[in-house]
Amino acid sequence: MSSPVLVCALRGIDAFPALGAALQRWTRGRDSLSTGDSLPQALMALTPEVTFRQAILFFTEADLVTGKARFFFSEHTKLTQIYFSPLVGESWRCRAESLFSYLQAGAQVLCTVLLIKPGVWSRRLPGILRNLHLQKFTVVGMKHLELGAAAASALLPRELLQDPAAVEAHCAYLTSGTALVLCLQRPNAVKKLMDLLGPEDPQLAQALDPCFWRAQYGTSTVQNGFYGSRSYPMAVRDVKLFFPEGLCCAQCQTVQEQEV
Repeated sequence: MSSPVLVCALRGIDAFPALGAALQRWTRGRDSLSTGDSLPQALMALTPEVTFRQAILFFTEADLVTGKARFFFSEHTKLTQIYFSPLVGESWRCRAESLFSYLQAGAQVLCTVLLIKPGVWSRRLPGILRNLHLQKFTVVGMKHLELGAAAASALLPRELLQDPAAVEAHCAYLTSGTALVLCLQRPNAVKKLMDLLGPEDPQLAQALDPCFWRAQYGTSTVQNGFYGSRSYPMAVRDVKLFFPEGLCCAQCQTVQEQEV
């Protein structure tokens, strides 16, 4: 007698490698518990093309909308297998949207914020702008400003806020001179910028990859050269914080939806 199969359609940043790594960890844990076939096995689509072909087998247009979890069971196998169909893309929607259309449309153009800290942009700006151009970023907003204490503390990681001495050191540096703030646009902008900047600690960045921007321009965890929006919701917040007057291009549709 066949057992049911759970079919999930998932979406997320770097969905394929992230889900693949999670399944590897899950498989190792499962194998350590049992060597038989009593525990579930898992399969996933490996490319967007395969994802699309498999998705249309299990789901209808009405099924695949954001904000809804759908679970489907089938009896086509003797093993309990989980078919995961990760859906690529970085942004999420406030309204219902067909994920079939989203898959066919490809990656969306998003905005993110890069803040070049005091003492860095005045000496290194031409090289930084050239690197941004090579990475296919478009500058859609730019201003230099002196940060206040409130704006400086808003840029700090949440875990750092538990250390008053670290907060004081970071805020003192960020408010010590003029910073340059750029709003950047390209597909997958938030993650791409984070991949370029590297870890907050320049020494760790240097050990991992000397090409990381913080490895090249940073000298300490405080004077590490750059701040970048760490997630898409934070990018939306940063755009509103630093560019309330708007950008020099038509805003990203996802940013407009966040404002609704």
